[in-house]
Amino acid sequence: MRVGGARGSDDEGAPIARLLGSPARRPVEARGGRGLGGAVWGAAALLVLFLVVPLAALLWRALGESRGLDAAAWRTLRQALTLSLTTSAVTLAIVVALGTPLAYLLARRRFPGARLVDTLVDLPIVLPPAVAGIALLVAFGRRGIVGRWLEEAGIAIGFTTAAVVLAQVFVAVPFFVRAAKAGFARVDRDLEEAAADLGAPPWKVFTSVTLPLARSGLAAGAVLAWARALGEFGATIMFAGNFPGTTQTMPLAIYGRFGAGDLETALLLSLVLLVVSVAVLLGVRVLGGRSGGPAL
Repeated sequence: MRVGGARGSDDEGAPIARLLGSPARRPVEARGGRGLGGAVWGAAALLVLFLVVPLAALLWRALGESRGLDAAAWRTLRQALTLSLTTSAVTLAIVVALGTPLAYLLARRRFPGARLVDTLVDLPIVLPPAVAGIALLVAFGRRGIVGRWLEEAGIAIGFTTAAVVLAQVFVAVPFFVRAAKAGFARVDRDLEEAAADLGAPPWKVFTSVTLPLARSGLAAGAVLAWARALGEFGATIMFAGNFPGTTQTMPLAIYGRFGAGDLETALLLSLVLLVVSVAVLLGVRVLGGRSGGPAL
């Protein structure tokens, strides 16, 4: 007499066994599990090695062959780093100020065109940087749709520091909005309703309950957006150019020094951005862990 649980186990395993073309009670060792595991580990190790080797080579060359910075290289580093930090800080302020309301609406409201807006916000992530730069140029350049009116008013944007900020905002917005949207979506609405029932006005509920509970997602998004702005290259060089002290950010300075044959300075500048990138990733991981969810 069969035990009901044993029969149930056989019945449940039979369809899977038929799909695999093997007996339902085939031993675990005979299923090729060990071989599959080895292939998975091998493929994963190969990809990790591919990612590690270029970074290790950059670190080794930059530290092992550096003879220090001469006056010209130091001036390039100082100007590019100062401009990058300044423009990325302004970009972050704009992204947070305008992106927070948009992220809240996308997370909490259903309005006509919401999916279209959501798609438009994500578009700069997949849009080639050169295309983004051309789009900004034909919109805000001297002969652009908006730029020609600004030019008549005495306001020039293209190939200025303001163009650097606009290019950074364009490419960085999706990273903040996506993370902020996820942060708002995780907020327990019962807590907001409880605060409203206690007599708190909507703005008080938002500032005292919603924002504090979503702060980890907002902070993670802000870090990602700032990092993306700091590393922006393609849209900036198309829309703002590569003028030292005016539009030459760190990525453009690396490109310029490499093009001039100064590999040593290019390596040192790259090392600076590598250290910043590692620090950003560590910050995102910490903020993501505090928020109780992935931080992109």
